[in-house]
Amino acid sequence: MSNDADSWGTSRRLRLARGVSPWLIPTAAAAAVSAALTRRSSRWAIAAAPLTALTGAMLWFFRDPDRRPGTGRVLAPADGVVQSVDPWPDGRTRVAIFMSPLNVHVNRAPVAGTVTSVEHVPGGFVPAFNKDSDKNERVVWHFDTALGDVELVQIAGAVARRIVPYVAAGAKVAQAERIGLIRFGSRVDVYLPENVASAVTVGQKTKAGVTRIDRG
Repeated sequence: MSNDADSWGTSRRLRLARGVSPWLIPTAAAAAVSAALTRRSSRWAIAAAPLTALTGAMLWFFRDPDRRPGTGRVLAPADGVVQSVDPWPDGRTRVAIFMSPLNVHVNRAPVAGTVTSVEHVPGGFVPAFNKDSDKNERVVWHFDTALGDVELVQIAGAVARRIVPYVAAGAKVAQAERIGLIRFGSRVDVYLPENVASAVTVGQKTKAGVTRIDRG
């Protein structure tokens, strides 16, 4: 299996998601500079206060807590709320999970196996709860697993316009291993193979790498 930088423990130290530096570092630097300049002039507080608040918000948005994996054949790939559970024409079942800006944005492998493809598909940026979000910018994953081919789709939304894969095609991943990030939330769909029933319902909250989504 590919190396995951952390253990599966439950450490309380603050861990930030990979791929957030281009967003976080300039904001934190601007906050630090403007805060320092308030010593020369109180007018800088006008800039320092919102920049400091934004830095704090980004630290929260980009948190990446350690997780102890749940049990089940298929685990939720994202934190969020189940938006829909739909039967697909080919016999599979699509479970769509909506991620709000308050959720952890790191996505995890729903199953163990080999990544057979990671495809970026250009598209729009309508809100992820909109039915037309199926045409949004997205990254389509396929995993070769004991259950057969398992498809996962990371979908960008109106705010989330950057998807950052952590692993490439050919990598072997453990179940619940970190595989990528959607900045500022959006939607993640996982397609349960034929004859694998869903154990979640619309409106149910999920935790990536922990919540079981299949019934077995």
